[in-house]
Amino acid sequence: MMRLETLTKKALIEEFFAQSQGHWRSQRRYYTLQQETEPEEVISIITIDFLSSESEELRELAQLHNLDESISLWCGSKVTWESKYPHKMRKPSSGSTVFGVLGDIIYRDQGFATTKPVTALYCFNDSKTLCLKTEYNGSVFEEEIKLIGNKYRTRQTIISKEGEELMIGQYLETRF
Repeated sequence: MMRLETLTKKALIEEFFAQSQGHWRSQRRYYTLQQETEPEEVISIITIDFLSSESEELRELAQLHNLDESISLWCGSKVTWESKYPHKMRKPSSGSTVFGVLGDIIYRDQGFATTKPVTALYCFNDSKTLCLKTEYNGSVFEEEIKLIGNKYRTRQTIISKEGEELMIGQYLETRF
């Protein structure tokens, strides 16, 4: 395994996105912190496709964010999902989102709780652990995604508003 300090930020993010490519089964639990409620459980099938800097999806994403035409995003991914709620009477949901990276910023075509384009700052704790911080509409989304070997990923998201933590999402994702 390469040492973190020997890799450039561009090489780190490209390697992370490339290693995340594939089909995943995501088991998630959302904990609402201000209420005494049972955690909400969600099971999703996620497909992650690696996007190179030349991809049409990244060109469209750059335009969506009004980036200069001469600028190319380094790399990215397209994530599609189908989700089911095993313990609630909710309809299954599906969708997709595109991520692109340039410098310290991850650009998205939409956010967690908005259909508008958003950006996130990112860093690495180590070459297998990506941390993101996204802010919009007064909310802050802090996420950690950790690759564990070739078969597993864990994710944790903490959602806050006005400095108060409201929800924690925890995910176990298994490659299939």
